[in-house]
Amino acid sequence: MTKPMTKTQLVAALADEMGTDKKAASGALDAMVSIITKEVSNGGAVTLPGVGKIYCRERPERMVRNPATGEQIKKDADKVVKMTIAKALKDSVNA
Repeated sequence: MTKPMTKTQLVAALADEMGTDKKAASGALDAMVSIITKEVSNGGAVTLPGVGKIYCRERPERMVRNPATGEQIKKDADKVVKMTIAKALKDSVNA
């Protein structure tokens, strides 16, 4: 398995793909992350065509176990961010 792409590498690849400089590509990436963060934190969802859907899901209150002591603890309800991968991306990986 290879190392994940860093933000610097992603910005460079995005700038190359867009045919623009790294500063503009970095601004576009930061704006996209900001929009996704705002939308998902407000309970919405964002679909990235060909990549997947990012959304927030609520988890109910539940009992969890402390692995060190074995003690049962009640964990309050919380929210988690989930991502469903698009079929097109799955198919391209398995092709």
